[in-house]
Amino acid sequence: MKLNWAFTLLILLVLEILLFGLLNPRMLDINMLLFSTSDFICIGIVALPLTLVIISGGIDISLGSTVGLCAIALGVMTQFGLPMWMAIPLTLLLGLLCGLFNAALIHYTGISPLVITLGTLYLYGGGALLLSGMAGATGYEGIGGLPDSFTAFANLTLFGLPIPLVLFAVVTLFFWLITHRGRFGRHLFLMGQNPRAARYAALSVNGMPYVLYGLVGVASAMAALVMVSYFGSARSDLGRDLLMPALTAAVLGGANIYGGSGSVLGTALAALLVGYLQQGLQMVGIPNQVSSALSGALLVVVVMGRSLSLHREWVRTFFTKHTRSLR
Repeated sequence: MKLNWAFTLLILLVLEILLFGLLNPRMLDINMLLFSTSDFICIGIVALPLTLVIISGGIDISLGSTVGLCAIALGVMTQFGLPMWMAIPLTLLLGLLCGLFNAALIHYTGISPLVITLGTLYLYGGGALLLSGMAGATGYEGIGGLPDSFTAFANLTLFGLPIPLVLFAVVTLFFWLITHRGRFGRHLFLMGQNPRAARYAALSVNGMPYVLYGLVGVASAMAALVMVSYFGSARSDLGRDLLMPALTAAVLGGANIYGGSGSVLGTALAALLVGYLQQGLQMVGIPNQVSSALSGALLVVVVMGRSLSLHREWVRTFFTKHTRSLR
């Protein structure tokens, strides 16, 4: 992913904000722009590790259910009197185990990651509903009564910025460093571009998915913690609407659905683009259903554009190769 596409996304983000600002001047208020990110920043938190999975040639569509499972598990733990300093690490551990379980199934069965994570999507979602029912937290109320220090976390600021946005920036920096500035990233791209060559290079092709899906699981648990703190209650449906925007952000940011290419910076900018699109549509009075449909349409358009671009590149390479052979 070249920097020119990231720059293009930045320009599109600015134009999007200006356009919605013309329709509703509140969109141009700097405080509104900063603090409204808490409504959608979890899209970016889960989209970043998802980008790495896509670069490797895999996919994880179970992350929304993982978020819901971790959220309700956190609520159940606090309901049983477990202190937050223990409940939070256990929630992160649960997310990690969900990711590792996905990787183990993919590794030992050899079945497509899409099929495996589709199955675990229902498995984790069913587990979340089961926990919710056992705790008596059915409906939209969820499990409340969380400590004030925890529910206030998502509304705190650091250097004038909301904590969820700061957390997103830290997570972005972490994934950028390991993906684009280290050996891990070089191995990741090679595995996505040519798994056979990666095996011949003695790379840990079987071990890499455990790291990648484990990161998705931990990020999903982090998103669950942020959302539970922000909404003030633990619910099994908190991650229900995260998958489509996260996929859109990853692909729009430059991740190739066939593996081998992608950009952490591009995904971060695309997550803001998708988030502000949803926010702007709501501010001009367009229902959530329409904004979800537009996110889905955006994903389809980006995938089609990516496929056409790859096809043109293949045709150009084919003709260039054969033209040279005729000379």
